Amino acid sequence: MSSTVQAVRGMNDILPTDSPVWQFLEDTVRRIAQSYGYSEIRLPVVEKTELFKRSIGEVTDIVEKEMYTFDDRNGDSLTLRPEGTAGCVRACIEHGLLHNQIQRLWYAGPMFRHERPQKGRYRQFHQIGVEAFGLEGPDIDAEMIFMTASLWRALGIGNMQLQINSLGTIESRDEYREDLVAYLRTCESGLDMDSRRRLDSNPLRILDSKNPDMQSIIQAAPQLREYLDESSREHFGGLCELLDSAGTDYVINPGLVRGLDYYGKTVFEWVTSELGAQGTVCAGGRYDGLVSYLGGRTTPAVGFAVGLERLIAMIEVAGTDYPSGGPHVYLVMNGEKANRSGLVLAEEVRRAVPGLRLMSNCGGGSFKSQFRRADRSGAHLALIMGDDELDRGEIGIKWLRGEGGQETIPQNQLGVRLRELLSELIGLHR
Repeated sequence: MSSTVQAVRGMNDILPTDSPVWQFLEDTVRRIAQSYGYSEIRLPVVEKTELFKRSIGEVTDIVEKEMYTFDDRNGDSLTLRPEGTAGCVRACIEHGLLHNQIQRLWYAGPMFRHERPQKGRYRQFHQIGVEAFGLEGPDIDAEMIFMTASLWRALGIGNMQLQINSLGTIESRDEYREDLVAYLRTCESGLDMDSRRRLDSNPLRILDSKNPDMQSIIQAAPQLREYLDESSREHFGGLCELLDSAGTDYVINPGLVRGLDYYGKTVFEWVTSELGAQGTVCAGGRYDGLVSYLGGRTTPAVGFAVGLERLIAMIEVAGTDYPSGGPHVYLVMNGEKANRSGLVLAEEVRRAVPGLRLMSNCGGGSFKSQFRRADRSGAHLALIMGDDELDRGEIGIKWLRGEGGQETIPQNQLGVRLRELLSELIGLHR
């Protein structure tokens, strides 16, 4: 007998008991993004492999080791998206969204990387991405950070530290890279294998290493801030002034880098100690060179990405209250006439009371068994319809939670009564 088919390792089901917190998170993201004037863009899950090789860089762990890449039937190399920014930029170029225009966009969905699965890091994971194009000042960088802070407040999560840095321009970074490589050559024997491999291809990423044996080398390395050009200093200073004015706390982290040439000026991360080793919850920054790098006109751009699995974990740690997603009301029916009329009544009630979640009993059963189902559903109220109530044109309302009692009302008043109870039901059903 064949074994049971299971999900791919690192690609997890989100079960009905888990869905409410995801829905709460997604609804909150949508509301916050819209409140800042950002529009949703929906992007393909599969892109041409070339897009990620050009945008992320061929000499990166993502491209070399982690991408799900395959040839389709036409022989084209395709890849399940490992991140969202490249696809967003590709879509904007392809559809002419950037020419003499400002775009504020957001998206959400699954991403894919073939990593070793662990808590907070999966092979299929979910991200929110927010991108702004056509704005070059530090004000839009600050707005991005304010938006993330608004999201944390709306989700009820805390213990998050904002870290910021400036990468300067390509020219200033080239000068810094030369001096950094020269320094690292003098202590090459102390570098781990990944860092030695990056020494020629992507030396700035060495500064982001978490290897504890290399921290003394990293701390003694030349500091990028000493190489910043005047425009980058002014940009970073303007960002800090805006954050200070808003009372937003931050830490300047010289080791916060992006290793690719099209990144420049502002970079930022929100980190937490609540999630163990997976401490980065949100990462963002400027990538003014990416649009032209992918074939479009030179366009200033800034964005950030947030891992939803990590936000879910933070919500759980914080104990944030959110709607359960179950029914407010369960309709119990007993008797041949009641069973025939019950589903019709349920449809009328749903139309009459927008926002009410009403689950009808299906499959028959005694009053006792139906009430057991009602209790398991999580509903706070049961509507009771038997043949006798139907003959009298009445319906019973019974509280299943708390100390509420039972009442009987005319059926033609049910919609009015449930509308009265809905605000209380929504308050209870969290």
